[in-house]
Amino acid sequence: MPQSKLFQPLAIAGTTLRNRIVISPMCQYAAVDGVVQDWHLVHLGRFALGGAGAVFVEATGVTPEGRISHGDVGLWNDEQARALARVADFLRAHGAAPAIQIAHAGRKGSTQRPWHGGGPVGAEDERARGEGPWTPVAPSAVPFKDDWIVPHALSTAEIGGLLIAWREAARRALDAGFEILEVHAAHGYLLNEFLSPLANFRDDAYGGDLAGRMRFPLEVVETVRAVWPASRPLFVRISAVDGPEQGWSLDDSVAFARELKARGVDVVDCSSGGVAPTPPPVSGPGYQVPYAESVRKEAGVMTMAVGAITEPRQAEAIVAEGKADLVAVARQALADPSWPVRCQHVLEGDGADYHPWTGQTSFWLNVREQGLQRMGVSERDR
Repeated sequence: MPQSKLFQPLAIAGTTLRNRIVISPMCQYAAVDGVVQDWHLVHLGRFALGGAGAVFVEATGVTPEGRISHGDVGLWNDEQARALARVADFLRAHGAAPAIQIAHAGRKGSTQRPWHGGGPVGAEDERARGEGPWTPVAPSAVPFKDDWIVPHALSTAEIGGLLIAWREAARRALDAGFEILEVHAAHGYLLNEFLSPLANFRDDAYGGDLAGRMRFPLEVVETVRAVWPASRPLFVRISAVDGPEQGWSLDDSVAFARELKARGVDVVDCSSGGVAPTPPPVSGPGYQVPYAESVRKEAGVMTMAVGAITEPRQAEAIVAEGKADLVAVARQALADPSWPVRCQHVLEGDGADYHPWTGQTSFWLNVREQGLQRMGVSERDR
């Protein structure tokens, strides 16, 4: 069978991905003082062994206050960078481009791990786990929900300090050996809060009209791009729509994407929602793909599609039909870490050749296949 579009290599800046499948950042809430653990190495390493073109480390805080929870990964010190270098080295050694997303949680910081409730950290969390609250920051002193912590509204001087934090996190990511960097400007976290009229009520240069609300996120991109080499891809994840009609729109996202492209961003990663408690509607599998398609066509920039992409032929069609340049998966990869090679098996394989699997796995699966064939067990029976 001819090679599928999904498995054609893709060159972005100076990095060539072996295929178009990317593992999205997935918060594990398992770091200690921002330092990744063995859990992260195994969690992320299995996706490289499973054949992904690039594997992203989860949302990684640029400051301690920029974490979502006490369990978040960080890049505000060199110890954290050294631990992350081990992960980057493993991913690269097994064929996946090591990627990392740097982030600031904004007013959604100082929260519990999801399995502890996901709400604001409080006295009970401090008694039970030694995890006390901190004061989150935001463009405006408006909490995410009425019963959440009221954030501190950032001054212009504090915004300048955060630009330094973003720059230093990018530098540490480079030193740790990552090939792809993504700036997180989605899901209701700090940069998304600046962009959205649902969270940004400032009356200075960082608020008001679209240009004002885009100012700080674009300054972050400029600051990061200044230390992140042109030969290494820079992604930005956006929430293409907020959901409520009075919020950020797809037209806003296209305008923002044009500005990102002008500042050297290579790929716009199109998600949605998060800045308002009520999420955008989910219309079905691949419900966010039209956002990536619109941004790609109207802003003339590469895009990555994400959201309820679960089937090989669905992923192939997204790329082959020009709706996006990359396909990102998260929970599907948790359910099946070898999903990329399974896709290749479906799209290109003959039903009895496990060559896409890595090393030892490929060998033993082929041995197993030969045994099953001798026993008369067909592909349909499995």
